[in-house]
Amino acid sequence: MLKISTKAVLATTLTGLIIATTSSAMAETNWQKNHPRRAEVNHRLNNQDRRIHNEVKEGEMTKQQAGQLHRQDRQIRQEERDMASQNGGHITKQEDRTLNQQENHVSQEIGK
Repeated sequence: MLKISTKAVLATTLTGLIIATTSSAMAETNWQKNHPRRAEVNHRLNNQDRRIHNEVKEGEMTKQQAGQLHRQDRQIRQEERDMASQNGGHITKQEDRTLNQQENHVSQEIGK
């Protein structure tokens, strides 16, 4: 049990560090500059997608489990698009927090 919890915490921490370091080091496009919250959400979703693929590749997750997590990520991505469409292409701080909470849940599932 401790191994799973530690792995989930490590994965979440690593994700946060990656976002913090790559977001400032990455060459930003105009869209990313104009939509920083959306860019962060999408970056996390892309990172989680890679993590899911790696878990399957390493045999730590079945394709069925991966499919469920991919579906959850697609739902989050669609929710992000729906939120943005209601606010001139932007998402609010509260919407960003809500999406991040959902992404945290999926991230923890990947690490199990």
